[in-house]
Amino acid sequence: MSEDDKGKRFLELIDEQNNLQWNIIEKLSFLIKDQWDSSEKQKELESLVEKHVSITKELNSLDVDNSIL
Repeated sequence: MSEDDKGKRFLELIDEQNNLQWNIIEKLSFLIKDQWDSSEKQKELESLVEKHVSITKELNSLDVDNSIL
């Protein structure tokens, strides 16, 4: 993957990660307000966290030579 492609992918992943973080906060806020009594929201939160972890791993793999960060 070229440096330009890595840079573009990096920015895409950062944007996606940011959106996930806001969704995670939204779900957490809902659960706290509802006293953690929504299994649907808990499952959604678990899925969001898994996606966030996946994106973070991909971001880290893009910068194996410390060229982006």
